[in-house]
Amino acid sequence: MSTSLAQLTIGVVAPLTGRLAPLGKPLSYVLKALAPQLGHVRNGNRRYDLTVTVRDSRSDPGVARQAVHDLVSIDEAHIVLTMAGTQVLPAVADACEELGVPCLSTTFPWQAYVHSRGVGPGHSFQWTYHFAWGLDDIATVFAHMWEQVGAGHAVGCLWNDDLQGSLLRHEEYGFAPVTSARGHTLVDLGPYREPATDFQEQVGRMREHGADIVTSAATAVDLALFHQQARQAGGRPRLITCSRWLTYPHTHTTAAPGIHAELTGARVATLVYWSPGHPHRSSLDGSTCADLAHAYQQDTGESWLQPLGLAHALVETAHHALSTADDPTDRAAVVRAIAGTTFSTIAGTLDWKQGPTPNVALLHLSGGQWHPSPKGPRLAIVTNTDTPEVPVTGELLTT
Repeated sequence: MSTSLAQLTIGVVAPLTGRLAPLGKPLSYVLKALAPQLGHVRNGNRRYDLTVTVRDSRSDPGVARQAVHDLVSIDEAHIVLTMAGTQVLPAVADACEELGVPCLSTTFPWQAYVHSRGVGPGHSFQWTYHFAWGLDDIATVFAHMWEQVGAGHAVGCLWNDDLQGSLLRHEEYGFAPVTSARGHTLVDLGPYREPATDFQEQVGRMREHGADIVTSAATAVDLALFHQQARQAGGRPRLITCSRWLTYPHTHTTAAPGIHAELTGARVATLVYWSPGHPHRSSLDGSTCADLAHAYQQDTGESWLQPLGLAHALVETAHHALSTADDPTDRAAVVRAIAGTTFSTIAGTLDWKQGPTPNVALLHLSGGQWHPSPKGPRLAIVTNTDTPEVPVTGELLTT
């Protein structure tokens, strides 16, 4: 017989409002959809009531830090979950580290996760754990797509002047070590401040160096401006590979129809970390990736989003840690359960014992491209070299 014991709490910091609000939708949806599975936790023969408490980061790192303090001091959270935001996510993780509460995060390249917190690869955090891919993994999958266009390209790099751009330029952790070894030449088109107002300088450098492929981590708005100015100058790239915001349909990150029209013709390819075609299942209810994507579309009327799978895996992992910890009411025991986890989720198998650096579990990437369809942008899988279990669903198209 099991008995109901102390209350357990999962705390969530999510961008419900502000600039990052489109990125908060998948996590909010998953929490609502999984509510029936999150009423309690069974740990051995013990049963614990479970509460999920969400606090809004308002897309601001200072507010996010305060949200963690409130989750710990007021809500007595046993674990904190978060995703999205190059400044917000590290703020949440740092606050958790300082307050001694387990933290799980995702949707951020692991090099950026480490460097944004003021340390380098190899550093061990005590309380904070992350799952994602690396910048080197993005470079590899992008190179696979460049090579479908032909060998040995001059690739124009449209990177900002912020953390993301500096890491992509990093001589050891960025794109160059991967792509130069494959015969590609990276041409830095020059840093820019977000949001951008003009890309004439970058367009000029692209044309000067004969770079017919461009790689970037720009927002949809900035990338559309660059593509428009390149097109008007007669130097439209044959292919654009773009990470970060363009892993989402551009219709979700801006309401401007002119930007949608510009990007529809830009042949934007991106990384794919989760899709309805991935062959994984939820540890909570057995649902497939296709099930989750279909349910999201039915319930919201919007197209599926890649972070859905990662949001679901966040919740799965937190539930698993509370279910397997020696004492789920003890935060130190919960963090030990995460650290020792090799665990199959709807986003794939997460293994924090393997690295590539302490506190990080690695996800593998496919390559995809946004293709126009009657229902809006459709993300086709165009290369699966590193994920052969994921079916290819379209051909890479160039201009």
